Amino acid sequence: MPIITQIEDLRRLAQKRVPRMFYDYADSGSWTESTYRANQSDFNDIKLRQRVAVDMTNRTTATTMVGQTVSMPVALAPTGLTGMQHANGEILAARAAREFGVPFTLSTMSICSIEDVAEHAGQGFWFQLYMMKDRTFMSRLIARAKAAQCGALVLTLDLQILGQRHKDIVNGLSAPPKLTLKNMLNIATKPRWALGMLGTKRRQFGNIVGHVTGVDDMSSLSTWTAQQFDPSLNWDDVAWVKSQWDGKLIIKGILDVEDARLAAASGADALVVSNHGGRQLDGAESSIRVLPKIVDAVGDTIEIHMDSGIRSGQDVLKARALGARGVYIGRAFLYGLGAMGQAGVRTALEIIHKELDVTMALCGHRDIENVGRDILV
Repeated sequence: MPIITQIEDLRRLAQKRVPRMFYDYADSGSWTESTYRANQSDFNDIKLRQRVAVDMTNRTTATTMVGQTVSMPVALAPTGLTGMQHANGEILAARAAREFGVPFTLSTMSICSIEDVAEHAGQGFWFQLYMMKDRTFMSRLIARAKAAQCGALVLTLDLQILGQRHKDIVNGLSAPPKLTLKNMLNIATKPRWALGMLGTKRRQFGNIVGHVTGVDDMSSLSTWTAQQFDPSLNWDDVAWVKSQWDGKLIIKGILDVEDARLAAASGADALVVSNHGGRQLDGAESSIRVLPKIVDAVGDTIEIHMDSGIRSGQDVLKARALGARGVYIGRAFLYGLGAMGQAGVRTALEIIHKELDVTMALCGHRDIENVGRDILV
């Protein structure tokens, strides 16, 4: 086992252990991947002010996100196909998040179902919703999230039309995946992954298969989902979701000040500054570059979160300094999951927390609540 000191170590290990089609699915962006790369590189342009001779004892990174106490301002982002990075992946990630004291967000397009995660990892996790044309299914899905006592509903608005990710096409990623000779040979080199998948019954989209009339397997699911993502999605649909859900509502996918104002006016509890990890509109600005503009525009009327590009505790601190109440990590925890299962997710959270805590101290602060733009050059 290699020595793990940073998220990049987990990424390299995951790349060795996860079949190429699923690793690439998680670790890719749309088209030229320019926005995917900018999400990380733009963090490097933000410089920190080092302070000395200040009391660094009794530090705390505890805070709240939409009123929920968290051990640090981090949530696990909703990621599709999490259960294909590692067998029972959503359950394992939810357990690690619960133990660490941060929220786990289950994707609509998860492998493990809402009920699976609630039964095996505990209730109270957050649930991410994609709007689909079948409003009867949408109502039932929201009701299932209520039954699992989900702590928040995260409504994603930036996936009305799928951005093209070239690697997925090359790898034959589909529902069901294309078992080409190349893919089968690659899977044969991942015995740990293969044995795990053979040992679980959870290998399809658990929130959908068996819950929609006529969708009983992966092949019928593919036809249904191709027709269901709703390009007519608008703010009236957001109001409809709010009428169905009486808990905390978070709007995800905001990258423009005008849209941020509409999100604030919708009555949502928080918005997420996000470009979907660079997986949708290639050539869009990075989330961290847009964040301060949105905070300045609506930060006094709605709670601001952000995702896309977070790979370290320093990134978390920089986002917090620029006005984000909290951030979401997607690839960072997926690397840990693919590398070492639940223990890997825990390791990813420990790495990010340590980096956050030490960097905060070296910038002269003991309490995350007191961190602001003054820590930046």
